[in-house]
Amino acid sequence: MLSEHKGRIFCVMGKSASGKDSLYKAILKRQPIPLKTITTYTTRPIRSNEHDGVEYHFTAVNDFRNMQDTGKVIEYRCYHTVFGDWYYFTADDGQIDNEHDYLTIMTLEGYTSLRRYFGNERIIPIYINVEDGLRLERALERERRQEHPAYAEMCRRFLADSEDFSGEKLKEQGITQYFENNDFDACLEEICTFIAQGGT
Repeated sequence: MLSEHKGRIFCVMGKSASGKDSLYKAILKRQPIPLKTITTYTTRPIRSNEHDGVEYHFTAVNDFRNMQDTGKVIEYRCYHTVFGDWYYFTADDGQIDNEHDYLTIMTLEGYTSLRRYFGNERIIPIYINVEDGLRLERALERERRQEHPAYAEMCRRFLADSEDFSGEKLKEQGITQYFENNDFDACLEEICTFIAQGGT
């Protein structure tokens, strides 16, 4: 049996430009309970404001295939982008144990795979919700800041998120509590209270 505040994985989820990355960083800074991070992997190109080993481990498709062949891939998802297929995945690479609590960013599919791998009681969802119009404004503003804006990919992802995070799919996975990110500080406070109370 898991001891109190040990072994849980809090999964921050949300559509593109919902603010999940900023909230994730703020939660880690606040530390409502001691939380470790899980650095996931991606084969997509690194962005101008990112650092290898911080936001992701940036790796090649061949490395992903090798880890998959050796049974080290816990979950993965493939995005068919205008630049080709981009893989995102979590690996059983020694980062996760039963002695600590963790905070990670996940897709709904990844969340489902983590529950299957580690057990439902260890995986706790934190779903961030933002009205679509506001979310699109934020996505456009973020893309404009990139050295080489990829507006077509931004639009593809925006539309894909409507399907990937549909209300039906969220409900199927038992996710009924949403954290509304209309006011960043209020949303952060609500999430930190939720984590401090053990995700209940």
